[in-house]
Amino acid sequence: MTSRRPTRASPSQAAAIYSVFRPAVALVAGLGLWWAVTSVFDVPAFYLPPPESVAARLLGNPELYLTNAVSTLEKVLYGGAVGVSTGFALALVVAFVPSVRRIVMPYVVTARVLPKIAIAPVLLIYMGTGMDTAILFVALISFFPMVLNTAAGFDRAPRDHLELLRSVDASRYRRFRSVYLPYALPDVFAGLKQSVTLAVVGAVVAEWIVTDSGLGYVILIGSENIRTDVMLAALFSLLVLGLCLYGAVAVLQRLLLAGTLESGADPS
Repeated sequence: MTSRRPTRASPSQAAAIYSVFRPAVALVAGLGLWWAVTSVFDVPAFYLPPPESVAARLLGNPELYLTNAVSTLEKVLYGGAVGVSTGFALALVVAFVPSVRRIVMPYVVTARVLPKIAIAPVLLIYMGTGMDTAILFVALISFFPMVLNTAAGFDRAPRDHLELLRSVDASRYRRFRSVYLPYALPDVFAGLKQSVTLAVVGAVVAEWIVTDSGLGYVILIGSENIRTDVMLAALFSLLVLGLCLYGAVAVLQRLLLAGTLESGADPS
């Protein structure tokens, strides 16, 4: 009978384990510090409830947080889809039509520095309250990172690669598929990650101003009634929602970039 030696984890597996282990340890340490502060200093619950009170609030009425999380997710997905798709389309235009770029980009860069929360009351006047206004507000917030990052990505296409394709009479579509798009993908996903996270912020702001549903609305009602446990439970739900959306984009990025490398392109 032969004895089997335990297999050792490969460096990549060990790195994956540590990437999960260290944040988990930090989370446990943070929760422990939170519990210790509320217990040792006898902090009033309305000011900072202990973690078990927030967990009890979440588990005691999961339907409230789940229903409103779905409402927030709808605003993020609909508004984010509009903002990201229009941002990508405009980036295509400004990247390949220099005259449009010279006219449009100064306004896009200038408009980006405007505080978007100041636009919400204006939308409220013109469009009123409701889902459509919230979607438009989320689309505005997620639009700018997408157009700026994508346009910068198209600018990174190597000129020698493009000249080589032109020398063999490659079509514009082939140049775009073989050079422009692969080299722009890292910037496209950088813009998409920013757009997704900002879309969550935009949905919360919209729920404060123009709608009466979603986790942002729960936070607003909790603050009006000084229910810190309700607010923290909603914030935790928002954190989970944001992490799931960001993780989905990261997985999609890994799959597409892996496919790009396998096809022979070098987007580095």
